[in-house]
Amino acid sequence: MLPYITIFFSSFIIALSGALMPGPLLTATISESSRRGAHAGPLLIVGHGILELTLVIALLLGLAPYLRQEKVFILTAFIGAFILFWMGANMLKSLPDLKLSLETKTEKHSHLIMTGILMSIANPYWTIWWITIGLGYIIYSIEYGILGVLLFFSGHILADLAWYAFISAAVWKGRQLISNRIYRIVIGACALFLIFFGGYFAYAGFQKIAVWN
Repeated sequence: MLPYITIFFSSFIIALSGALMPGPLLTATISESSRRGAHAGPLLIVGHGILELTLVIALLLGLAPYLRQEKVFILTAFIGAFILFWMGANMLKSLPDLKLSLETKTEKHSHLIMTGILMSIANPYWTIWWITIGLGYIIYSIEYGILGVLLFFSGHILADLAWYAFISAAVWKGRQLISNRIYRIVIGACALFLIFFGGYFAYAGFQKIAVWN
């Protein structure tokens, strides 16, 4: 039971760490919420989630026979660890000047679900995340069967939904519900968690090497 709980909550926090950082999807959420209401954020995440679910299914269908190989696990564990360390260090480095801007701009009306898909594709870090950390996490979670993968994806998408629903509500109500200081504290905590989990990925890789040899 403990591995399943770990998969869900670690997936939630890692995804939340990525969602908190500014990007195209956050910009679209702020802009659309100011004109279309608090439902804008959740609908954008529906589009984002459709794209990610499609990617997860494609990875499982095309790579499933290879994902269980120990060499693949070790390689992705070390790559994932490096990326997590890098992300965490950069998040900590950005803390002094980091601000959560809720300024809005008027943009042309668009379909929210499709916008969620397009804004995700427009973010190069999204692709990098999925071919490194995301793939590594799928390889890790698939060792616990389909339930492990479902828990990984559920934790991941619920983190996105929670954050963007909050931002959407904050913009629509016309007041800032989170100060920059609190925002920096949350980012800092997430950065430390990324570094910790990067260490866990590296440890898992070394464990596989020990067993393999």
